[in-house]
Amino acid sequence: MSGSNYYYGDNVNMYGGQGNQGIVKNQGAGAGQQDPALAAALAELNGLLTRLRTQVSEPDAQLLDESLPALSPDAAVPALERHRALRAIAGIAAAVGVVGQPVADAVRAVTAMISG
Repeated sequence: MSGSNYYYGDNVNMYGGQGNQGIVKNQGAGAGQQDPALAAALAELNGLLTRLRTQVSEPDAQLLDESLPALSPDAAVPALERHRALRAIAGIAAAVGVVGQPVADAVRAVTAMISG
């Protein structure tokens, strides 16, 4: 390796322009693609939510419904939106106790995958 240059990290070239700020980082699976394990975990969570929905109050069921679009395995969802949905679901699952335990476990699994 003597005499070779190795560079790790970002390489940014900017030519002209005004008000340039920030950098777009595309990490993980390619654009439009999602980790198959994450997609499977989200699909499992969606199935568990369908069952849990029938066992909670109407306001909680409505909150679950509002969270579902952020948990679609096929959707490109901003990380913050998905995180908020997972936290809302985890709160409901914790509030209903044993009935919500499978959902709470699935939320933890998805959160671990997203957090890296």
